[in-house]
Amino acid sequence: MKAILEIRNMSKTYHTLDGETKALYNLSFNVNHGEIVSIVGPSGCGKSTILSIIAGLIKPTTGEIVFHNKNKDIGYMFQSDHLFNWRTIMDNVLIGLEIQKKVSDESKSRVSNLLDTYGLGDFKNHYPNQLSGGMRQRVALIRTLATEPDLLLLDEPFSALDYQSRLKVSDDIAKIIRQEKKTAIMVTHDIAEAISMSSRVIVLSNRPAKIKSIHDIKLTCNEGTSPIKCREAPEFKDYFNRIWKELDIYVK
Repeated sequence: MKAILEIRNMSKTYHTLDGETKALYNLSFNVNHGEIVSIVGPSGCGKSTILSIIAGLIKPTTGEIVFHNKNKDIGYMFQSDHLFNWRTIMDNVLIGLEIQKKVSDESKSRVSNLLDTYGLGDFKNHYPNQLSGGMRQRVALIRTLATEPDLLLLDEPFSALDYQSRLKVSDDIAKIIRQEKKTAIMVTHDIAEAISMSSRVIVLSNRPAKIKSIHDIKLTCNEGTSPIKCREAPEFKDYFNRIWKELDIYVK
């Protein structure tokens, strides 16, 4: 499988008046075309810092990020949907294209088809406060897809939802990513979510974050089976227990 992104010996240290804080230490991994790769680790270990570096929002202290796709187009989906309440759903989805000055009849038609395909066609002229939390997250993903990125970065995209909505939306998001043949890196604190949605799961240590292990996820569920159904696979519990033990989380 062809890698579209390589992280090579990446470290990050923050310098303040009080001293320095080592956030990441010597991380190396790759992301292959069509994969969903999840990153899990203890709270505050630097998971979101990895996404910020890949997105170019901050620079690593050492190491390098190598993109094998010429355009390096990246879409970033945050914890909050960041929809503008005074804009319709259609207008919200078009924001990225407006910023890039790429709005055209063709791009509007493509965005409209995405909304139709993923159950939001009847809500194009609605406003965000008229939608459920799960629907808003679908809108946020379609807005991210509208600019046709090569790589999606998902930062705890379901954390603001209640448990039942979270399960349903994680199913929806995984389905959309796979059907659109996208590559994604997802940060999550939910082990079950990571296992059920991902091709691989990267486990980080406490700060400064190092890679403790990388698990190739192979569940005996049919290709295209929803993440919820994949949680019923016999191997699921074994992956969960192994990753839980590696996470350095202890109740004191």
